[in-house]
Amino acid sequence: MSEQKRSRPFLRGLAVLLPSVLTLWLLVKAYQFIDSAIAEPINRGIRAAFIEIASVAKPLANQFGIMPSKEAIEQAAETQFVSMSQTDEVALITHQLLTENVNTWWAEHPYMNFLGLIVAAIIVYVCGRLVGGFLGRSLYKKLEQVMSSIPVISKVYPYVKQLVDFLISDSDKPKFSRVVAVEYPRKGIWSVGFLTGESMNSLKSKLPDSVTVFVPSSPTPFTGYTITIPRSELIDLPITVEEAIRFAVSGGVLKPEHQLNDENGGSALPDRIEEEVTDASGSEEQCK
Repeated sequence: MSEQKRSRPFLRGLAVLLPSVLTLWLLVKAYQFIDSAIAEPINRGIRAAFIEIASVAKPLANQFGIMPSKEAIEQAAETQFVSMSQTDEVALITHQLLTENVNTWWAEHPYMNFLGLIVAAIIVYVCGRLVGGFLGRSLYKKLEQVMSSIPVISKVYPYVKQLVDFLISDSDKPKFSRVVAVEYPRKGIWSVGFLTGESMNSLKSKLPDSVTVFVPSSPTPFTGYTITIPRSELIDLPITVEEAIRFAVSGGVLKPEHQLNDENGGSALPDRIEEEVTDASGSEEQCK
């Protein structure tokens, strides 16, 4: 058996397992990031609030079994050479023991860690509902004015907001719904890119009918180059944004199925692609 034949089963195994393993790995890493950066700070706040409430509402603490017993308080006071008649010191020791008990109880109930994620989701939903109303929009505009007036933040906030609006907002869908081909980085070399909108006003004097195109890099399509070219020099491609991203990530290996040669030597154009290009063209005419 040749070396190539012996390696084929191993390569087939990698082809079968790697997509699933990498997908699970990305999901785990995303969850770990969200849990450490968002959920855990909220959980710390919830635990701190619970400790303060339990220190006042002792029946509640007794119900959860987290209130330190008198024997535990006396033992801790004796260890720290504190007399039980010293009320302030005893109260501090009681609070420390209560904090330890709450943290221990929280660790023994792992499902409590999801509370931070639930609270974060509720906060995001409530903010979205508030911004949808007149009062919420007014408060949001005031907040934007405050953010834009702070010296350091004013240099960063507008660009971050513009990027987030571009990626998440559903008000300008046509901006990133068209996939085009442009001659870049030189004549004769065609690159796949995304039509992002009209060119800047200062460039329209030199290029009256020009557009801005983002050309992604391979294999990281989140980076790339932004170019301005005449509209007549681009070609609309009948593929979706997701298909173009897969094409860029794979270095051109993963082509859309309808762009592969069929038995008749042609290619099929799905109706959904044609509709996207038509809708994007119509929206672009409205913007004009």
